[in-house]
Amino acid sequence: MGIVFKQTSWNIVTISVAILIGGVNTLYFYPEFLKDDYYGLVVFLLATSNLLQPLMSFGAQHTIIKFFSSFTEKKKKDQFLSSVIFLPLFFIIPITFLVVQFHDLIAQFLSIKNPIIESYIWVIFLVSFATSYFEVFYSWSRVQFKSIFGNILKEIYPRLSVLLLLILVSLNILTKENFVWWLTGFYYLRLILMIVYSFYLYTPTFSITFPENFKEILSYSFYILLAGSAASFLIDIDKYMIPQKQAISQTAYYAVAVFIATVVEIPGRAMFQILNPLVAKSLNNGNYSELKSLYKKSSENLLLVSGLFFLLINLNIDSFYLLLNNQYYSNASLVVLIISSAKLIQMSFGCGPAILATSNFYRITLPFSISMAVSVYLLNDYLIDLYGINGAAISTFIVLLVFTALKIIYIVFKINIQPYNLNSLKILFSIFIVYLISYFVKLDMNPLSEIIIRSIGIVIIYFIMISFFGISQKLKNLLNLKF
Repeated sequence: MGIVFKQTSWNIVTISVAILIGGVNTLYFYPEFLKDDYYGLVVFLLATSNLLQPLMSFGAQHTIIKFFSSFTEKKKKDQFLSSVIFLPLFFIIPITFLVVQFHDLIAQFLSIKNPIIESYIWVIFLVSFATSYFEVFYSWSRVQFKSIFGNILKEIYPRLSVLLLLILVSLNILTKENFVWWLTGFYYLRLILMIVYSFYLYTPTFSITFPENFKEILSYSFYILLAGSAASFLIDIDKYMIPQKQAISQTAYYAVAVFIATVVEIPGRAMFQILNPLVAKSLNNGNYSELKSLYKKSSENLLLVSGLFFLLINLNIDSFYLLLNNQYYSNASLVVLIISSAKLIQMSFGCGPAILATSNFYRITLPFSISMAVSVYLLNDYLIDLYGINGAAISTFIVLLVFTALKIIYIVFKINIQPYNLNSLKILFSIFIVYLISYFVKLDMNPLSEIIIRSIGIVIIYFIMISFFGISQKLKNLLNLKF
């Protein structure tokens, strides 16, 4: 099991570096050099391409994760990979045709409230294509249990690209209008790098012979396509709906708050890159004792580490916004608390999503995803009008809380395992106590000094609490790369 934390630790470093670079982009360069309107435009275009991406990929990246370990012969593996990488073309080709035919109509619809969008409609589809095939070949490397380089391309590369382009904008070498098109080109360069690396790890002998269970593979891909589209809808629909109801600059403020809040999920994003293929392998081999261990330990460890991230973010948020010196961005501090709470709930679920997606009862992911998408859309439609960007955050929190609980109950019903134990309650109680203690301690100093002093205090109190409850050994195992 050392492979989990060996690669997880590297992935945490990768994502942390990416978050740092992204923080510079999100909190300074974007607002300073693109300004609110063009920043909101970039957020809208990328969020909308993410909504389309699951449809373009036809679920191929998830199909590779689920089925690759079920084949034992190289010939069978080659047949499988040869067929699955062409699955996205079933949707990419007709979607491209529709965009060509109805470009003006789509542009008019999307730019009703914000005309700036009209000139960049093709960016949505071009980025969606590049990210779709990137995810396919990233899964190709992950099933070889090599996730580090792909994670660098996934997390650090796009943020470095943005940083470079924003610097060029600041030097007047690149215009704000051309920034979007250059960024699109960088996405395609990333795709090429991922393809080359994937073939370096595993080069199949291509054939036109379908694997014997191709119907099952096709059925799974179709279900995951629908479920993934609904799940992507849940993630990015708020950034799509806010410009339809508010000024596009509000999307920028919301995006900054969400960016800060998603730091909570850094440990999960790192762990799942290698953990998901292991979950699929356990299920394919019928090893339910190992699956139970993965489920419980991933939940407990993620709750432990993500809980600390949650405290550091929310107890420093006011000081952090003072550093930005922009009152409009600081108005979204409640969004940070709400979204980070939702992310903490997600992290406590551990590898539950992977169990649902790669088990024999994967079909349940579709009704779950559709129900979540419909729920968040209806809640957004109502709550954004009432509370603006705070309403979008509240919608996300409600949906994730309710449906995470339902998913846990469903897994208990199907295979009688669940992620929580007494330590889970102890960790939650520790988070609550540390939050209360630190929240009511007021420090009268400059924002940067306050962040440093308060963070040190939070870490010390948190370590005392988990040591008091006897959970410190879990953290020692985590730091020693034991799972």
